[in-house]
Amino acid sequence: MVSIITINYNGYKDTCELINSIRKYETYPYEIIVVDNSPTKEEALRLENDYPDATIISSEQNLGFAGGNNLGYEYSAGEYILFINNDVVINGPFLETLVNRMQSSPAIGAVSPKIKYEDHPNIIQYAGYTPMNPIRISNRKIGTKQIDHGQYDQATPTAFIHGACVLTSRKVLEHAGLMTEIYFLFYEELDWSLQLQRAGYQTWFEPAVSVFHKESMTIKRGTPLRLYYLTRSRIMFTRRNYKAFIKMLALSYLLFIVIPKNILFYSIHNEKEMLIAFIKGSFRGLKDNIKETHA
Repeated sequence: MVSIITINYNGYKDTCELINSIRKYETYPYEIIVVDNSPTKEEALRLENDYPDATIISSEQNLGFAGGNNLGYEYSAGEYILFINNDVVINGPFLETLVNRMQSSPAIGAVSPKIKYEDHPNIIQYAGYTPMNPIRISNRKIGTKQIDHGQYDQATPTAFIHGACVLTSRKVLEHAGLMTEIYFLFYEELDWSLQLQRAGYQTWFEPAVSVFHKESMTIKRGTPLRLYYLTRSRIMFTRRNYKAFIKMLALSYLLFIVIPKNILFYSIHNEKEMLIAFIKGSFRGLKDNIKETHA
């Protein structure tokens, strides 16, 4: 069985659309677990009423992406665990294909399907990730905004899985560990991919099935909140996942090139809220505690 775990935060409509699409199309054995991070219990109660066969967990506080998924895992019973964003929908069975990919080799620790844009279902959002540049702390999604002509239809190891939809197993999680909760938003799946790889696992892209993502429905692009967490998480990712000379070079690049450049940009364009969010995110990224790992 696959335990499907999703997080709801003031996203009742999206969560219902996800669950309904799974109910409509999925044939593989599964259970649905919804972790409600919303500030009130209203949406959790509505979901309990609408989906009595699902497990609805009302968190006492907003645990963020990793914390919410980790809480859901505590209630799971499946041999396989699917973390999926509530702003994703499906249009056909996909679990068995992902499970088969996991079962094809004990070296595979996690697998993400091809991800397309929900409002443009023939356009790719994710077909794997390029490796991270360890100095600039930047990489890119493969295939993004390309029309899907089957050019990425070869299953392959990839540098990082995609947090919008990723299958792993209980065995892998027990060996390699859950996602760290230090970020709250952004970079969790990148960090976790490296964590899996350090534990000896591969991360895979499986194009035989697709899911459809309503990108950034919860945290809108271009908002101070998004900028704050992206900035903070990028710096914390650097501090946590690199060491010695590489870490020094990467932090120097951020401190002496990225941070001054962005402060100047937001100042020139008189974007006060973005400027404040960027400065706060930079400060917290440099100051907040991290649990060190080894690259």
